[in-house]
Amino acid sequence: DSGVGGLSILDEALRQLPQHDYIYLADSANAPYGEKSSDWIAARSLSLCKHLASIGCDAIVVACNTATAEAIKQIRSEISIPIIGVEPGIKPAAMQSQNNIVGVLATEATLKSDKFNALLNTLPNDCHFIKQAGAGLVPMIESGQADSEDTLELLAKHLEPIQDAGADTLVLGCTHYPFLSKAIRKLLGESITLIDTSEAVVRQLKRQLESVNKHNHAQEFGSVVLLSSKDEDSLLLMAYDLMSADLTAHLVKARVLGEV
Repeated sequence: DSGVGGLSILDEALRQLPQHDYIYLADSANAPYGEKSSDWIAARSLSLCKHLASIGCDAIVVACNTATAEAIKQIRSEISIPIIGVEPGIKPAAMQSQNNIVGVLATEATLKSDKFNALLNTLPNDCHFIKQAGAGLVPMIESGQADSEDTLELLAKHLEPIQDAGADTLVLGCTHYPFLSKAIRKLLGESITLIDTSEAVVRQLKRQLESVNKHNHAQEFGSVVLLSSKDEDSLLLMAYDLMSADLTAHLVKARVLGEV
């Protein structure tokens, strides 16, 4: 991921598949990706995935909606191991919405991407999507301010058009945004349905690992290596702070990502 957002996917992976060994790569020195050019995102994402493949990964989860939207096709064409992407859950949102008004909170890059808009065009015309870029939210989460008053204030501004439209369902279209669920509930109440695709992503990871016979029944809990392009100690603290998984059950190490 571009930073700590993908920890929401890792959290679910440790719940469903705790026996595997994980390498989590946070490119925090370059976060947020959502405000960078498409070419830069594609090149950087491919480079990082090639690095992960070169150190022996059996599969890679591109745990970033922006990187998936801009780079997944090229990554899959150049790397032969299973590559699992993430994308905003607009399809399940359209199916679950009672009033056919769905809010989509995502990065600018994701909302503008061909992949997202192609997916949008496959959905029923009677469902109205309120697309909102969450500018500034990722840096707030990256700096450990997910529950701060400043974040709540910024989030309220972004959610206002979605709330005004009467949406009954909200798609969390960035892997960072599940960490704002508590703040979103504070602003929008309990009745709105939040769509987070981490559970479906990890189910797909499980299927892909089984397809290449990577079961790893030899251990109950695998190791977790946290790699950061910025500050490994900060990433470790954020992992313990943001994740609900019992990290003490795993051998956890944090390291600096070398030049890639």
